Amino acid sequence: MAQFITNRRDIDFVLFEQFDAGSLTQYEKYAEFNRKTIDLIINEARNFALKELLPTNAEGDREGVSFENGEVRVPQCYHRPYKLYLEGEWPSLSEPVEQGGQGMPPIVARAAYEYLIGGNYCCVNYANFGHGTGKMIQLFGTEEQKKLFVEKLYKAEWTGGMLLTEAEAGSDVGALTTEAVKNEDGTYSLSGTKIFITNGEHDLTENIISPVLARTPGAPAGTKGISIFIVPKYWVNPDGSLGDRNDIVCTGIEEKMGIHGSATCTMALGTRGQCRGFLLGEENKGMKIMFHMMNEARLGVGFQAFTSAAAAYQYAVNYARQRIQGRDLTAGKDKDASAVPIIRQPDVRRMLTWMKAYVEGLRSFIYYTDHAMTSLELVESAEDRQYYQGLIDLFIPIVKAFNAQRAFDVCVQAMQVYGGYGYTKEYPVEQLVRDSKITSIYEGTDGIQSMDLLGRKIVMDGGKAFGDFMKEVQSTISRARKNENLGEMAGSLEKAANRLSEVCTNLAKTAASSDTKRAFAHSFPFLEAMGDVIVGWMLLWRAAIASEKLEKGPKAKDKAFYQGQRTTADFFIHTVLPQTLGKMESIDRMSAAAVDMEEAGFGS
Repeated sequence: MAQFITNRRDIDFVLFEQFDAGSLTQYEKYAEFNRKTIDLIINEARNFALKELLPTNAEGDREGVSFENGEVRVPQCYHRPYKLYLEGEWPSLSEPVEQGGQGMPPIVARAAYEYLIGGNYCCVNYANFGHGTGKMIQLFGTEEQKKLFVEKLYKAEWTGGMLLTEAEAGSDVGALTTEAVKNEDGTYSLSGTKIFITNGEHDLTENIISPVLARTPGAPAGTKGISIFIVPKYWVNPDGSLGDRNDIVCTGIEEKMGIHGSATCTMALGTRGQCRGFLLGEENKGMKIMFHMMNEARLGVGFQAFTSAAAAYQYAVNYARQRIQGRDLTAGKDKDASAVPIIRQPDVRRMLTWMKAYVEGLRSFIYYTDHAMTSLELVESAEDRQYYQGLIDLFIPIVKAFNAQRAFDVCVQAMQVYGGYGYTKEYPVEQLVRDSKITSIYEGTDGIQSMDLLGRKIVMDGGKAFGDFMKEVQSTISRARKNENLGEMAGSLEKAANRLSEVCTNLAKTAASSDTKRAFAHSFPFLEAMGDVIVGWMLLWRAAIASEKLEKGPKAKDKAFYQGQRTTADFFIHTVLPQTLGKMESIDRMSAAAVDMEEAGFGS
């Protein structure tokens, strides 16, 4: 069976033709990352993923994680690729070399991670998950804490967890009850239980460093009274050596629909002795610190979803080309007509084109966010930094939630292309469907992301970021109008963008009124509509580049690719966006039916 992860030609298009990653060499920080170096990095990531990671993906899914006597064991097949992953120095590609990273531009690291995470997310995530912990300590920790933890976490010699959720405090983080009491030596003793902890315990590394949200005695209620603590599995001595086992213990793991190779743990703190931790930052400032990690995590979840979609699309196209069944519709009643590959059937082409549009649009959207993050590091003026930070903040909930929803839909559509075979474990799309579903749930459900978008992001700084986003879309529309083949598409996208702006204004006004619940009942459909407009923007941008290339007479091998970019944009803008306009009409009516529904009306 052919093995697929993603599309290298499209990655190169986004990197070098849409976002001009090669120009980063003009900055001293990225002077060494020329086209040759970037190609080498991506090639190495691809080779490693295909040789070591992808072959363990289905095997790890079948074997799953085991739990016995307080110990968690990952699938045995993960140990070799994990060791090689660390030896290859893949875990922290964008962090400074002196801190254990590789110093890559975020947008280049993203291309490498398309292969690495797409190859086996569960295995790679054990190594990558500690990155966010290291980043928080780097930004908010003491010099001693940085010395003890950051490099080990960035190199994934130690891994990290994220202990937020409690049984009675899931999405409502402010309701957590885990307690932290200060000791005479400045450390804290923690007690409580956390659930749904990804990689909370495993047997891949000698130590696990977990950020834990907890309350100190007398802390204010709600999120204002939350602090964050660094809690090692094994205590770390001042010289960096490991000390005694800390009382942070896994008491069970979850049996899940998907990501069977990922350990989802219940963690007990201080139930058998003393669980000690270091305060990170100041008391009662934990949520501010955690959001630095959460933004990175939410971008990562949206990307995780995307990699499932990218693989599912590649598998579906390959299968549709090889699966011979039925005659071509143009054969009519000719009984002697030969059977043809199902890719010749119009409805299969519709499904594949729909999948292609979302996969390529989401890829550009994710890379655009990375491009903004790279630009944020390089610009000098406060105005420019505010511009890029505003776009990043605006896009994070959409990258997370919209990508999660559409990526799952792409995986389901891939299963449909396979027909009955897609529903069996013999083919890979069944696992991709199961694995991708979690992305709409963890790191804040999609409904929470839509509330963040409506309640915070579109109104921050008086709506400046949303206005900047609209200007970016208009810039692409103006560019496309210069090509006679794209004029109609440009006009259709402009109509959708203008309607989105109107709906946004009306929805934000209602959200700020006494009728706020009615507005928030439509927050997720609004997020989806905004996501569709973003995909339309990205696809028109791609089509504009492709049209310019076609006018110059590209090489024969590139001509079909560029023509495909225009056709994909045409399909999405004239087939999907009209449906999005209908959704926006529905949002703007702002029906109160969902809010007004009596509890009894939902049935028993």
